[in-house]
Amino acid sequence: MYKQAHYDEDFLIDYNTGSDYILDGEKCDLPENIKRKSLKLPNLRSFDVSRHYTKLSEMNYSVDIGMYPLGSCTMKYNPKYNDYIASMEIFTDVHPLDYEENIQGSLEIMYNLQEYLKLISGMDFVTLQPSAGAHGEFTGILIVRKYFEMRNELNHRNEIIIPDSAHGTNPASAAMVGFNVIEVPSDENGLINLDALESVVSDHTAAFMITNPNTLGIFDDNILKIAEIMHKNGALLYYDGANFNAILGITTPGIMGFDIVHFNLHKTFATPHGGGGPGSGPIAVKSFLKDFLPVPVISKKEEKYFLDYSIKNTIGKVSSYYGSFAILLRAYSYILKNGNDLRKNTEKAVLNSNYMAGQLRNYYNIPYKKLKKHEFVLSTENTGKRALDISKYILDFGIHSPTTYFPLIVKEAMMIEPTESSTKKEIDLYIEVMKRAASMDDETLKNSPVNTSVGRIDEVKAARNLILHW
Repeated sequence: MYKQAHYDEDFLIDYNTGSDYILDGEKCDLPENIKRKSLKLPNLRSFDVSRHYTKLSEMNYSVDIGMYPLGSCTMKYNPKYNDYIASMEIFTDVHPLDYEENIQGSLEIMYNLQEYLKLISGMDFVTLQPSAGAHGEFTGILIVRKYFEMRNELNHRNEIIIPDSAHGTNPASAAMVGFNVIEVPSDENGLINLDALESVVSDHTAAFMITNPNTLGIFDDNILKIAEIMHKNGALLYYDGANFNAILGITTPGIMGFDIVHFNLHKTFATPHGGGGPGSGPIAVKSFLKDFLPVPVISKKEEKYFLDYSIKNTIGKVSSYYGSFAILLRAYSYILKNGNDLRKNTEKAVLNSNYMAGQLRNYYNIPYKKLKKHEFVLSTENTGKRALDISKYILDFGIHSPTTYFPLIVKEAMMIEPTESSTKKEIDLYIEVMKRAASMDDETLKNSPVNTSVGRIDEVKAARNLILHW
């Protein structure tokens, strides 16, 4: 390999042309066609460089800086003890291809995490392989497909039902696996319209994908009836775990009658979001679906943990090795640290959400049922303001905007999820800024933000003319 030389007494590299290199201890010239023609490096002092990058870092908003109420994304604080544990050499130095007898500690952690997730979800078996929530969805729908394939029903079980308030990944996952997507509307309370559901359920239905509570922050009281409708028809009920943060420690998908669950570990168990890197979206299933899980799962025989490839009708592998171990480790640490306080975290998240909704109810329209769970959706339509303008305005106060224009069934929607991480002081500031925005003049709103590093961006142009390099 070519190794760039460093300054010393015998050899001086030409950084501007890149012409002199060391290869196996010998000086050589690079071919002309790959030589660097110029490299303009400023002559800076070290603290100038340090200040520059520190200022750049301060321009990035994160959950370490303040409240990040992106509804449905659940951007809550990621505890630093999780990062510390995940960076310990006893974990980072483990090679994924090492012999099982040498990695018993890592396998034990993954096995225990499987057991915790089974208990938390009310399900029977778990795989840790999927690398994101959407990847978990895809894996879950592959299991649905395999289940009906083994029953010789796949030819006619070709539809998956999804609510109009669903996450966009739900129809995408169903379509990618080859199913037709059937949408059902919400009723006047923001719940599944049971009449509409029963009208579309047929022997073509493979599964119904929903999250409970839904994206409106409303718990569907008819969930047991929905489960009855699906199971009576021979279809499966799939739980999108995006809003698990609202039921953790209080109820489970298993109690509600679900057959398949995917977890978003970054949402519920405070691990970092993927951000283009590894995430984690484990799948849990009822016992009759265990034979379709991806391999390997982590099993235990006597006192030894091992990678179990014996699942006879497996859908195969869906991820390299055994999942995103560093993320799994963080989730495991979070569960151990919180213990019975997991329920308290849920109660705090629900309390914070309803406190905010109650304070803003006289300033914005908050549709559907009054009692919310971990998040709520408001509409700016009654103020005569655009949700986008208000989202830009509140940036000037050093706080992050909520999810805007989602779900699509609410006009001028703003979806707010404070999580259990937010303090009352933070929440009260957010409330005051939102109240102020409701009565602000249109010109000020349209010119916002003014205190950020860049002003209002033409988002349509940015979407159509992507700049992918500089």
